[in-house]
Amino acid sequence: MNKFYDWAYRNRFELFLSSQATILFGSLVVPLEIHQTTLSPLLFIINLATGILLISKNKPLTRFFISLFILSLVVFGSNFLDRATTFNRLEYIRLVIYFVFYATVTINIIGQVWKAQEVNKNVIFGLMSGYISLGLLGFFLFLSIQIIEPGSFNGILIEGADNGNMVDSLIYYSYITLLTIGYGEIYPVTPVAQKAAILVGLIGQFYLVIITAVVVEKYIQTRTFSESGYWTIATVLLVLASSRAALIEELPISYPSRYIND
Repeated sequence: MNKFYDWAYRNRFELFLSSQATILFGSLVVPLEIHQTTLSPLLFIINLATGILLISKNKPLTRFFISLFILSLVVFGSNFLDRATTFNRLEYIRLVIYFVFYATVTINIIGQVWKAQEVNKNVIFGLMSGYISLGLLGFFLFLSIQIIEPGSFNGILIEGADNGNMVDSLIYYSYITLLTIGYGEIYPVTPVAQKAAILVGLIGQFYLVIITAVVVEKYIQTRTFSESGYWTIATVLLVLASSRAALIEELPISYPSRYIND
């Protein structure tokens, strides 16, 4: 048992990232109905378990969340692992539990990445999973606003959608906001929703500019070059990630003619 725990903890970031990626993108390779009804609950259990593994060095916090999840399973039953399709008081409680848990895990991931003395593959996986976790936190924030104040978000993916599709739409909106893509199909229309969108966008940029830059600096200081004298692939990826904003500013931008006044 100790050997399994040691192996799992060494690969904690990789396991957490894998479960996140499969939850988000599993429906690309598995039929949507099978993914939502069968695969997604199983992956969610794995994601919760790996999240607890990430904070397992903090014994009181670990015991607290394990007790909370056991209590939640007693209260909600198997519905605790299902996608939210109706929103009542119990669903609000479940949403708060998710938000608190993922906020705690995200803070722990960032802290572990920040304190890492040597940058290896696990730290890089941690860097990636931390960024994905920020998107999930943004989703919980947007969903809470939409539940408390219906109509806070507008767009072709929100209007007329049932609650299940609205959840998927807000996950999508959270990530395109975090990535500062902003296609425009969904947009905030209330002051609270607009400020929340600004907050998520800023946090995403701060993560790239500060956290990623710190990891790049540590990597360059300790392992700038491999033994062969060339930069490793990890170095190139990290440098490209940290300089993303600068590269975008250098690109020539052409505007459609309808935006240019004659």
